[in-house]
Amino acid sequence: QVQLVESGGGLVQAGGSLRLSCAASGRTFSSYTMGWFRQAPGKEREFVATISWSKGRTYYADSVKGRFTISRDNAKNTVYLQMNSLKPEDTAVYYCAADATPFGIATILRADFGSWGQGTQVTVSS
Repeated sequence: QVQLVESGGGLVQAGGSLRLSCAASGRTFSSYTMGWFRQAPGKEREFVATISWSKGRTYYADSVKGRFTISRDNAKNTVYLQMNSLKPEDTAVYYCAADATPFGIATILRADFGSWGQGTQVTVSS
């Protein structure tokens, strides 16, 4: 099991930027696909972005494509989510997640992620 701790959330005006960080410990970070998900009040947790363990391939939800960038620093066991041009509809609790299986095919499915952080709140005001 990997432990994940998110940071970097907060309150920002529409059009602003935030960078979320997720520090991982407990296993070989570089062997796992990492992802970001979010959950708004009254809604299901949804996929935001993922980055593969191999070659750092990235995938994004259509709603954030072109505005958000996921990256990873394997030397620091950390994955990031740079969020630009934020909109009020981006308001949610953002969760970092680690694939349940090492060396797996990059996935966007919530069920494939076995470890989750506690979440960090992002609020975008209009």
